Formats: sequence, structure tokens, C-alpha cells
Amino acid sequence: MANKNVDDYLTEGMYGTRLPKDAERKQFLGTLRERIVLALTIGQVMTDKGVKKLEEAMKENPNTTLLINGHVSYRFLKEEKELAKKYNITYTTITNEESDTEIGAVLTYDHAIDKENIFMEEEPEETKQSKEQENTSFLSKIKKIFLD
Repeated sequence: MANKNVDDYLTEGMYGTRLPKDAERKQFLGTLRERIVLALTIGQVMTDKGVKKLEEAMKENPNTTLLINGHVSYRFLKEEKELAKKYNITYTTITNEESDTEIGAVLTYDHAIDKENIFMEEEPEETKQSKEQENTSFLSKIKKIFLD
């Protein structure tokens, strides 16, 4: 450990003890990535897919805590809070005016689990495009029937 000078003591006294991985904590609503089971973006919190994925994670991980971004409207967080109550999971609303994050909700442990994929996977663009092409091909088939 390096020797502290007067400036270090003053900074620590004014701002508190510096936490390791402070940027990571700001991004993930006060917790570390290595502790997270599931992280949902603000957009995912507002969708039914996000709520379903969160419920699955809560069923599989009963001893977790739900951290909710306080900048998201209450009407979108009502379902998440009800799920937490249903599965006896504590939840906390985090409102940090000093930092801005895209994370809307985090299901986390109080110890490291090092889960590799913590984000809900979005439907790939290729799948969306192939569905549109299928619809187009179906419509083109109908057109051929009527035009021929």
C-alpha cells in the first residue's frame, strides 16, 4: 500500500473512501458485474419479454436482490416490484443524480458468481429480417395467384 499524503487524506475526508471499480458500480446501479444474475436495460424493463426473463431469473435465484433504476417511471416498475414481492426478493430503488446509466434493473447477489452472460439477448436483426422476407414472399405468392 502506498504512503498517503495530505491530499489523499483530505480527499478521503471530503468524498469518502474510494471504492474499487467505481465506474462499474455506477453503471450497474451500485453493484459489481461479477455479482449480477440478470441486467435489463431501461427499454427491456418496459417490455413483457424483460418482465418474463426477470421472473425466470427470480425463480432460479431466490436469494438475490433486485436493484431498480429510480429514473424509470413507476408505472413500468410496478410489475417488477410485484414479482419481487411474489418471490420474497428484496428490492431497492437506486436514484443516482451524478451518473447516467442505461441499466433499468439488476438482479444481483451479495457475493461473486461470475456469470458470463448477464444481459437479456435481443432478437437478432437477421431473424427480424427473415420474418419480414417470409411475409413478403407469402404476399408475393398470393399476388401471383390472383394476377396469373
